[in-house]
Amino acid sequence: MSQSLLTVLFGDPFAVMNTIGLVAFALVGSSKAIREEFDLLGIVIVGLAMAFAGGATRDLLVARVPLALQSPIEIWLGLLGVALAIGLNAVLSAPETHPVTLVSDAIGLAAFATAGAIVATDVGVSAFGVVAIATINAVGGGAFADILLDRAPFILFEDFYASCAVLGGSAYWVVGGLGATPGTAAAACAAVTVGSRLAAVTYGWNLPTAQNLDLRRE
Repeated sequence: MSQSLLTVLFGDPFAVMNTIGLVAFALVGSSKAIREEFDLLGIVIVGLAMAFAGGATRDLLVARVPLALQSPIEIWLGLLGVALAIGLNAVLSAPETHPVTLVSDAIGLAAFATAGAIVATDVGVSAFGVVAIATINAVGGGAFADILLDRAPFILFEDFYASCAVLGGSAYWVVGGLGATPGTAAAACAAVTVGSRLAAVTYGWNLPTAQNLDLRRE
């Protein structure tokens, strides 16, 4: 068991990014459920949904059994994130807006975008496929968690969020196409995604709406 855990944590770039993403997104999803005053079962469900939904969608797109159904270690990592969220709630008044949660969200986004890009590259999809699967892996869990929380997925109408995963997936494809090692491409994807997300949070970046682009003269 300990050897398997070490393999998951340090075996390859995908394993590292997937591990980080599972813990970070389970923490963020659980924090959202705690804010909505869900009971403990609801907190666990929303946390694990945010951790696993994006990766499960990724795996279905590349025709393989979702990793969450193959390894109990994945479930334990998700539950670790849930436990961390409950612990933060015990010591913080608003854990869902605390810098720890916001940074965890950015790190989870970057980790899952990178994991998705690695999987997509391994199965030989096009450049568009790499970017698309990276983005779906990164934001799919958050969108599903929002549905469980009975609200429209926020990636559709606010914040500069999914765009960060698009930029990261593009960076992975470009750097890999230049002949860099998979590890270097993964590092580039993670750095671009987390960097752009943290900048968006810091400076309040948003994509324009159709109303912003209305050029009609009064």
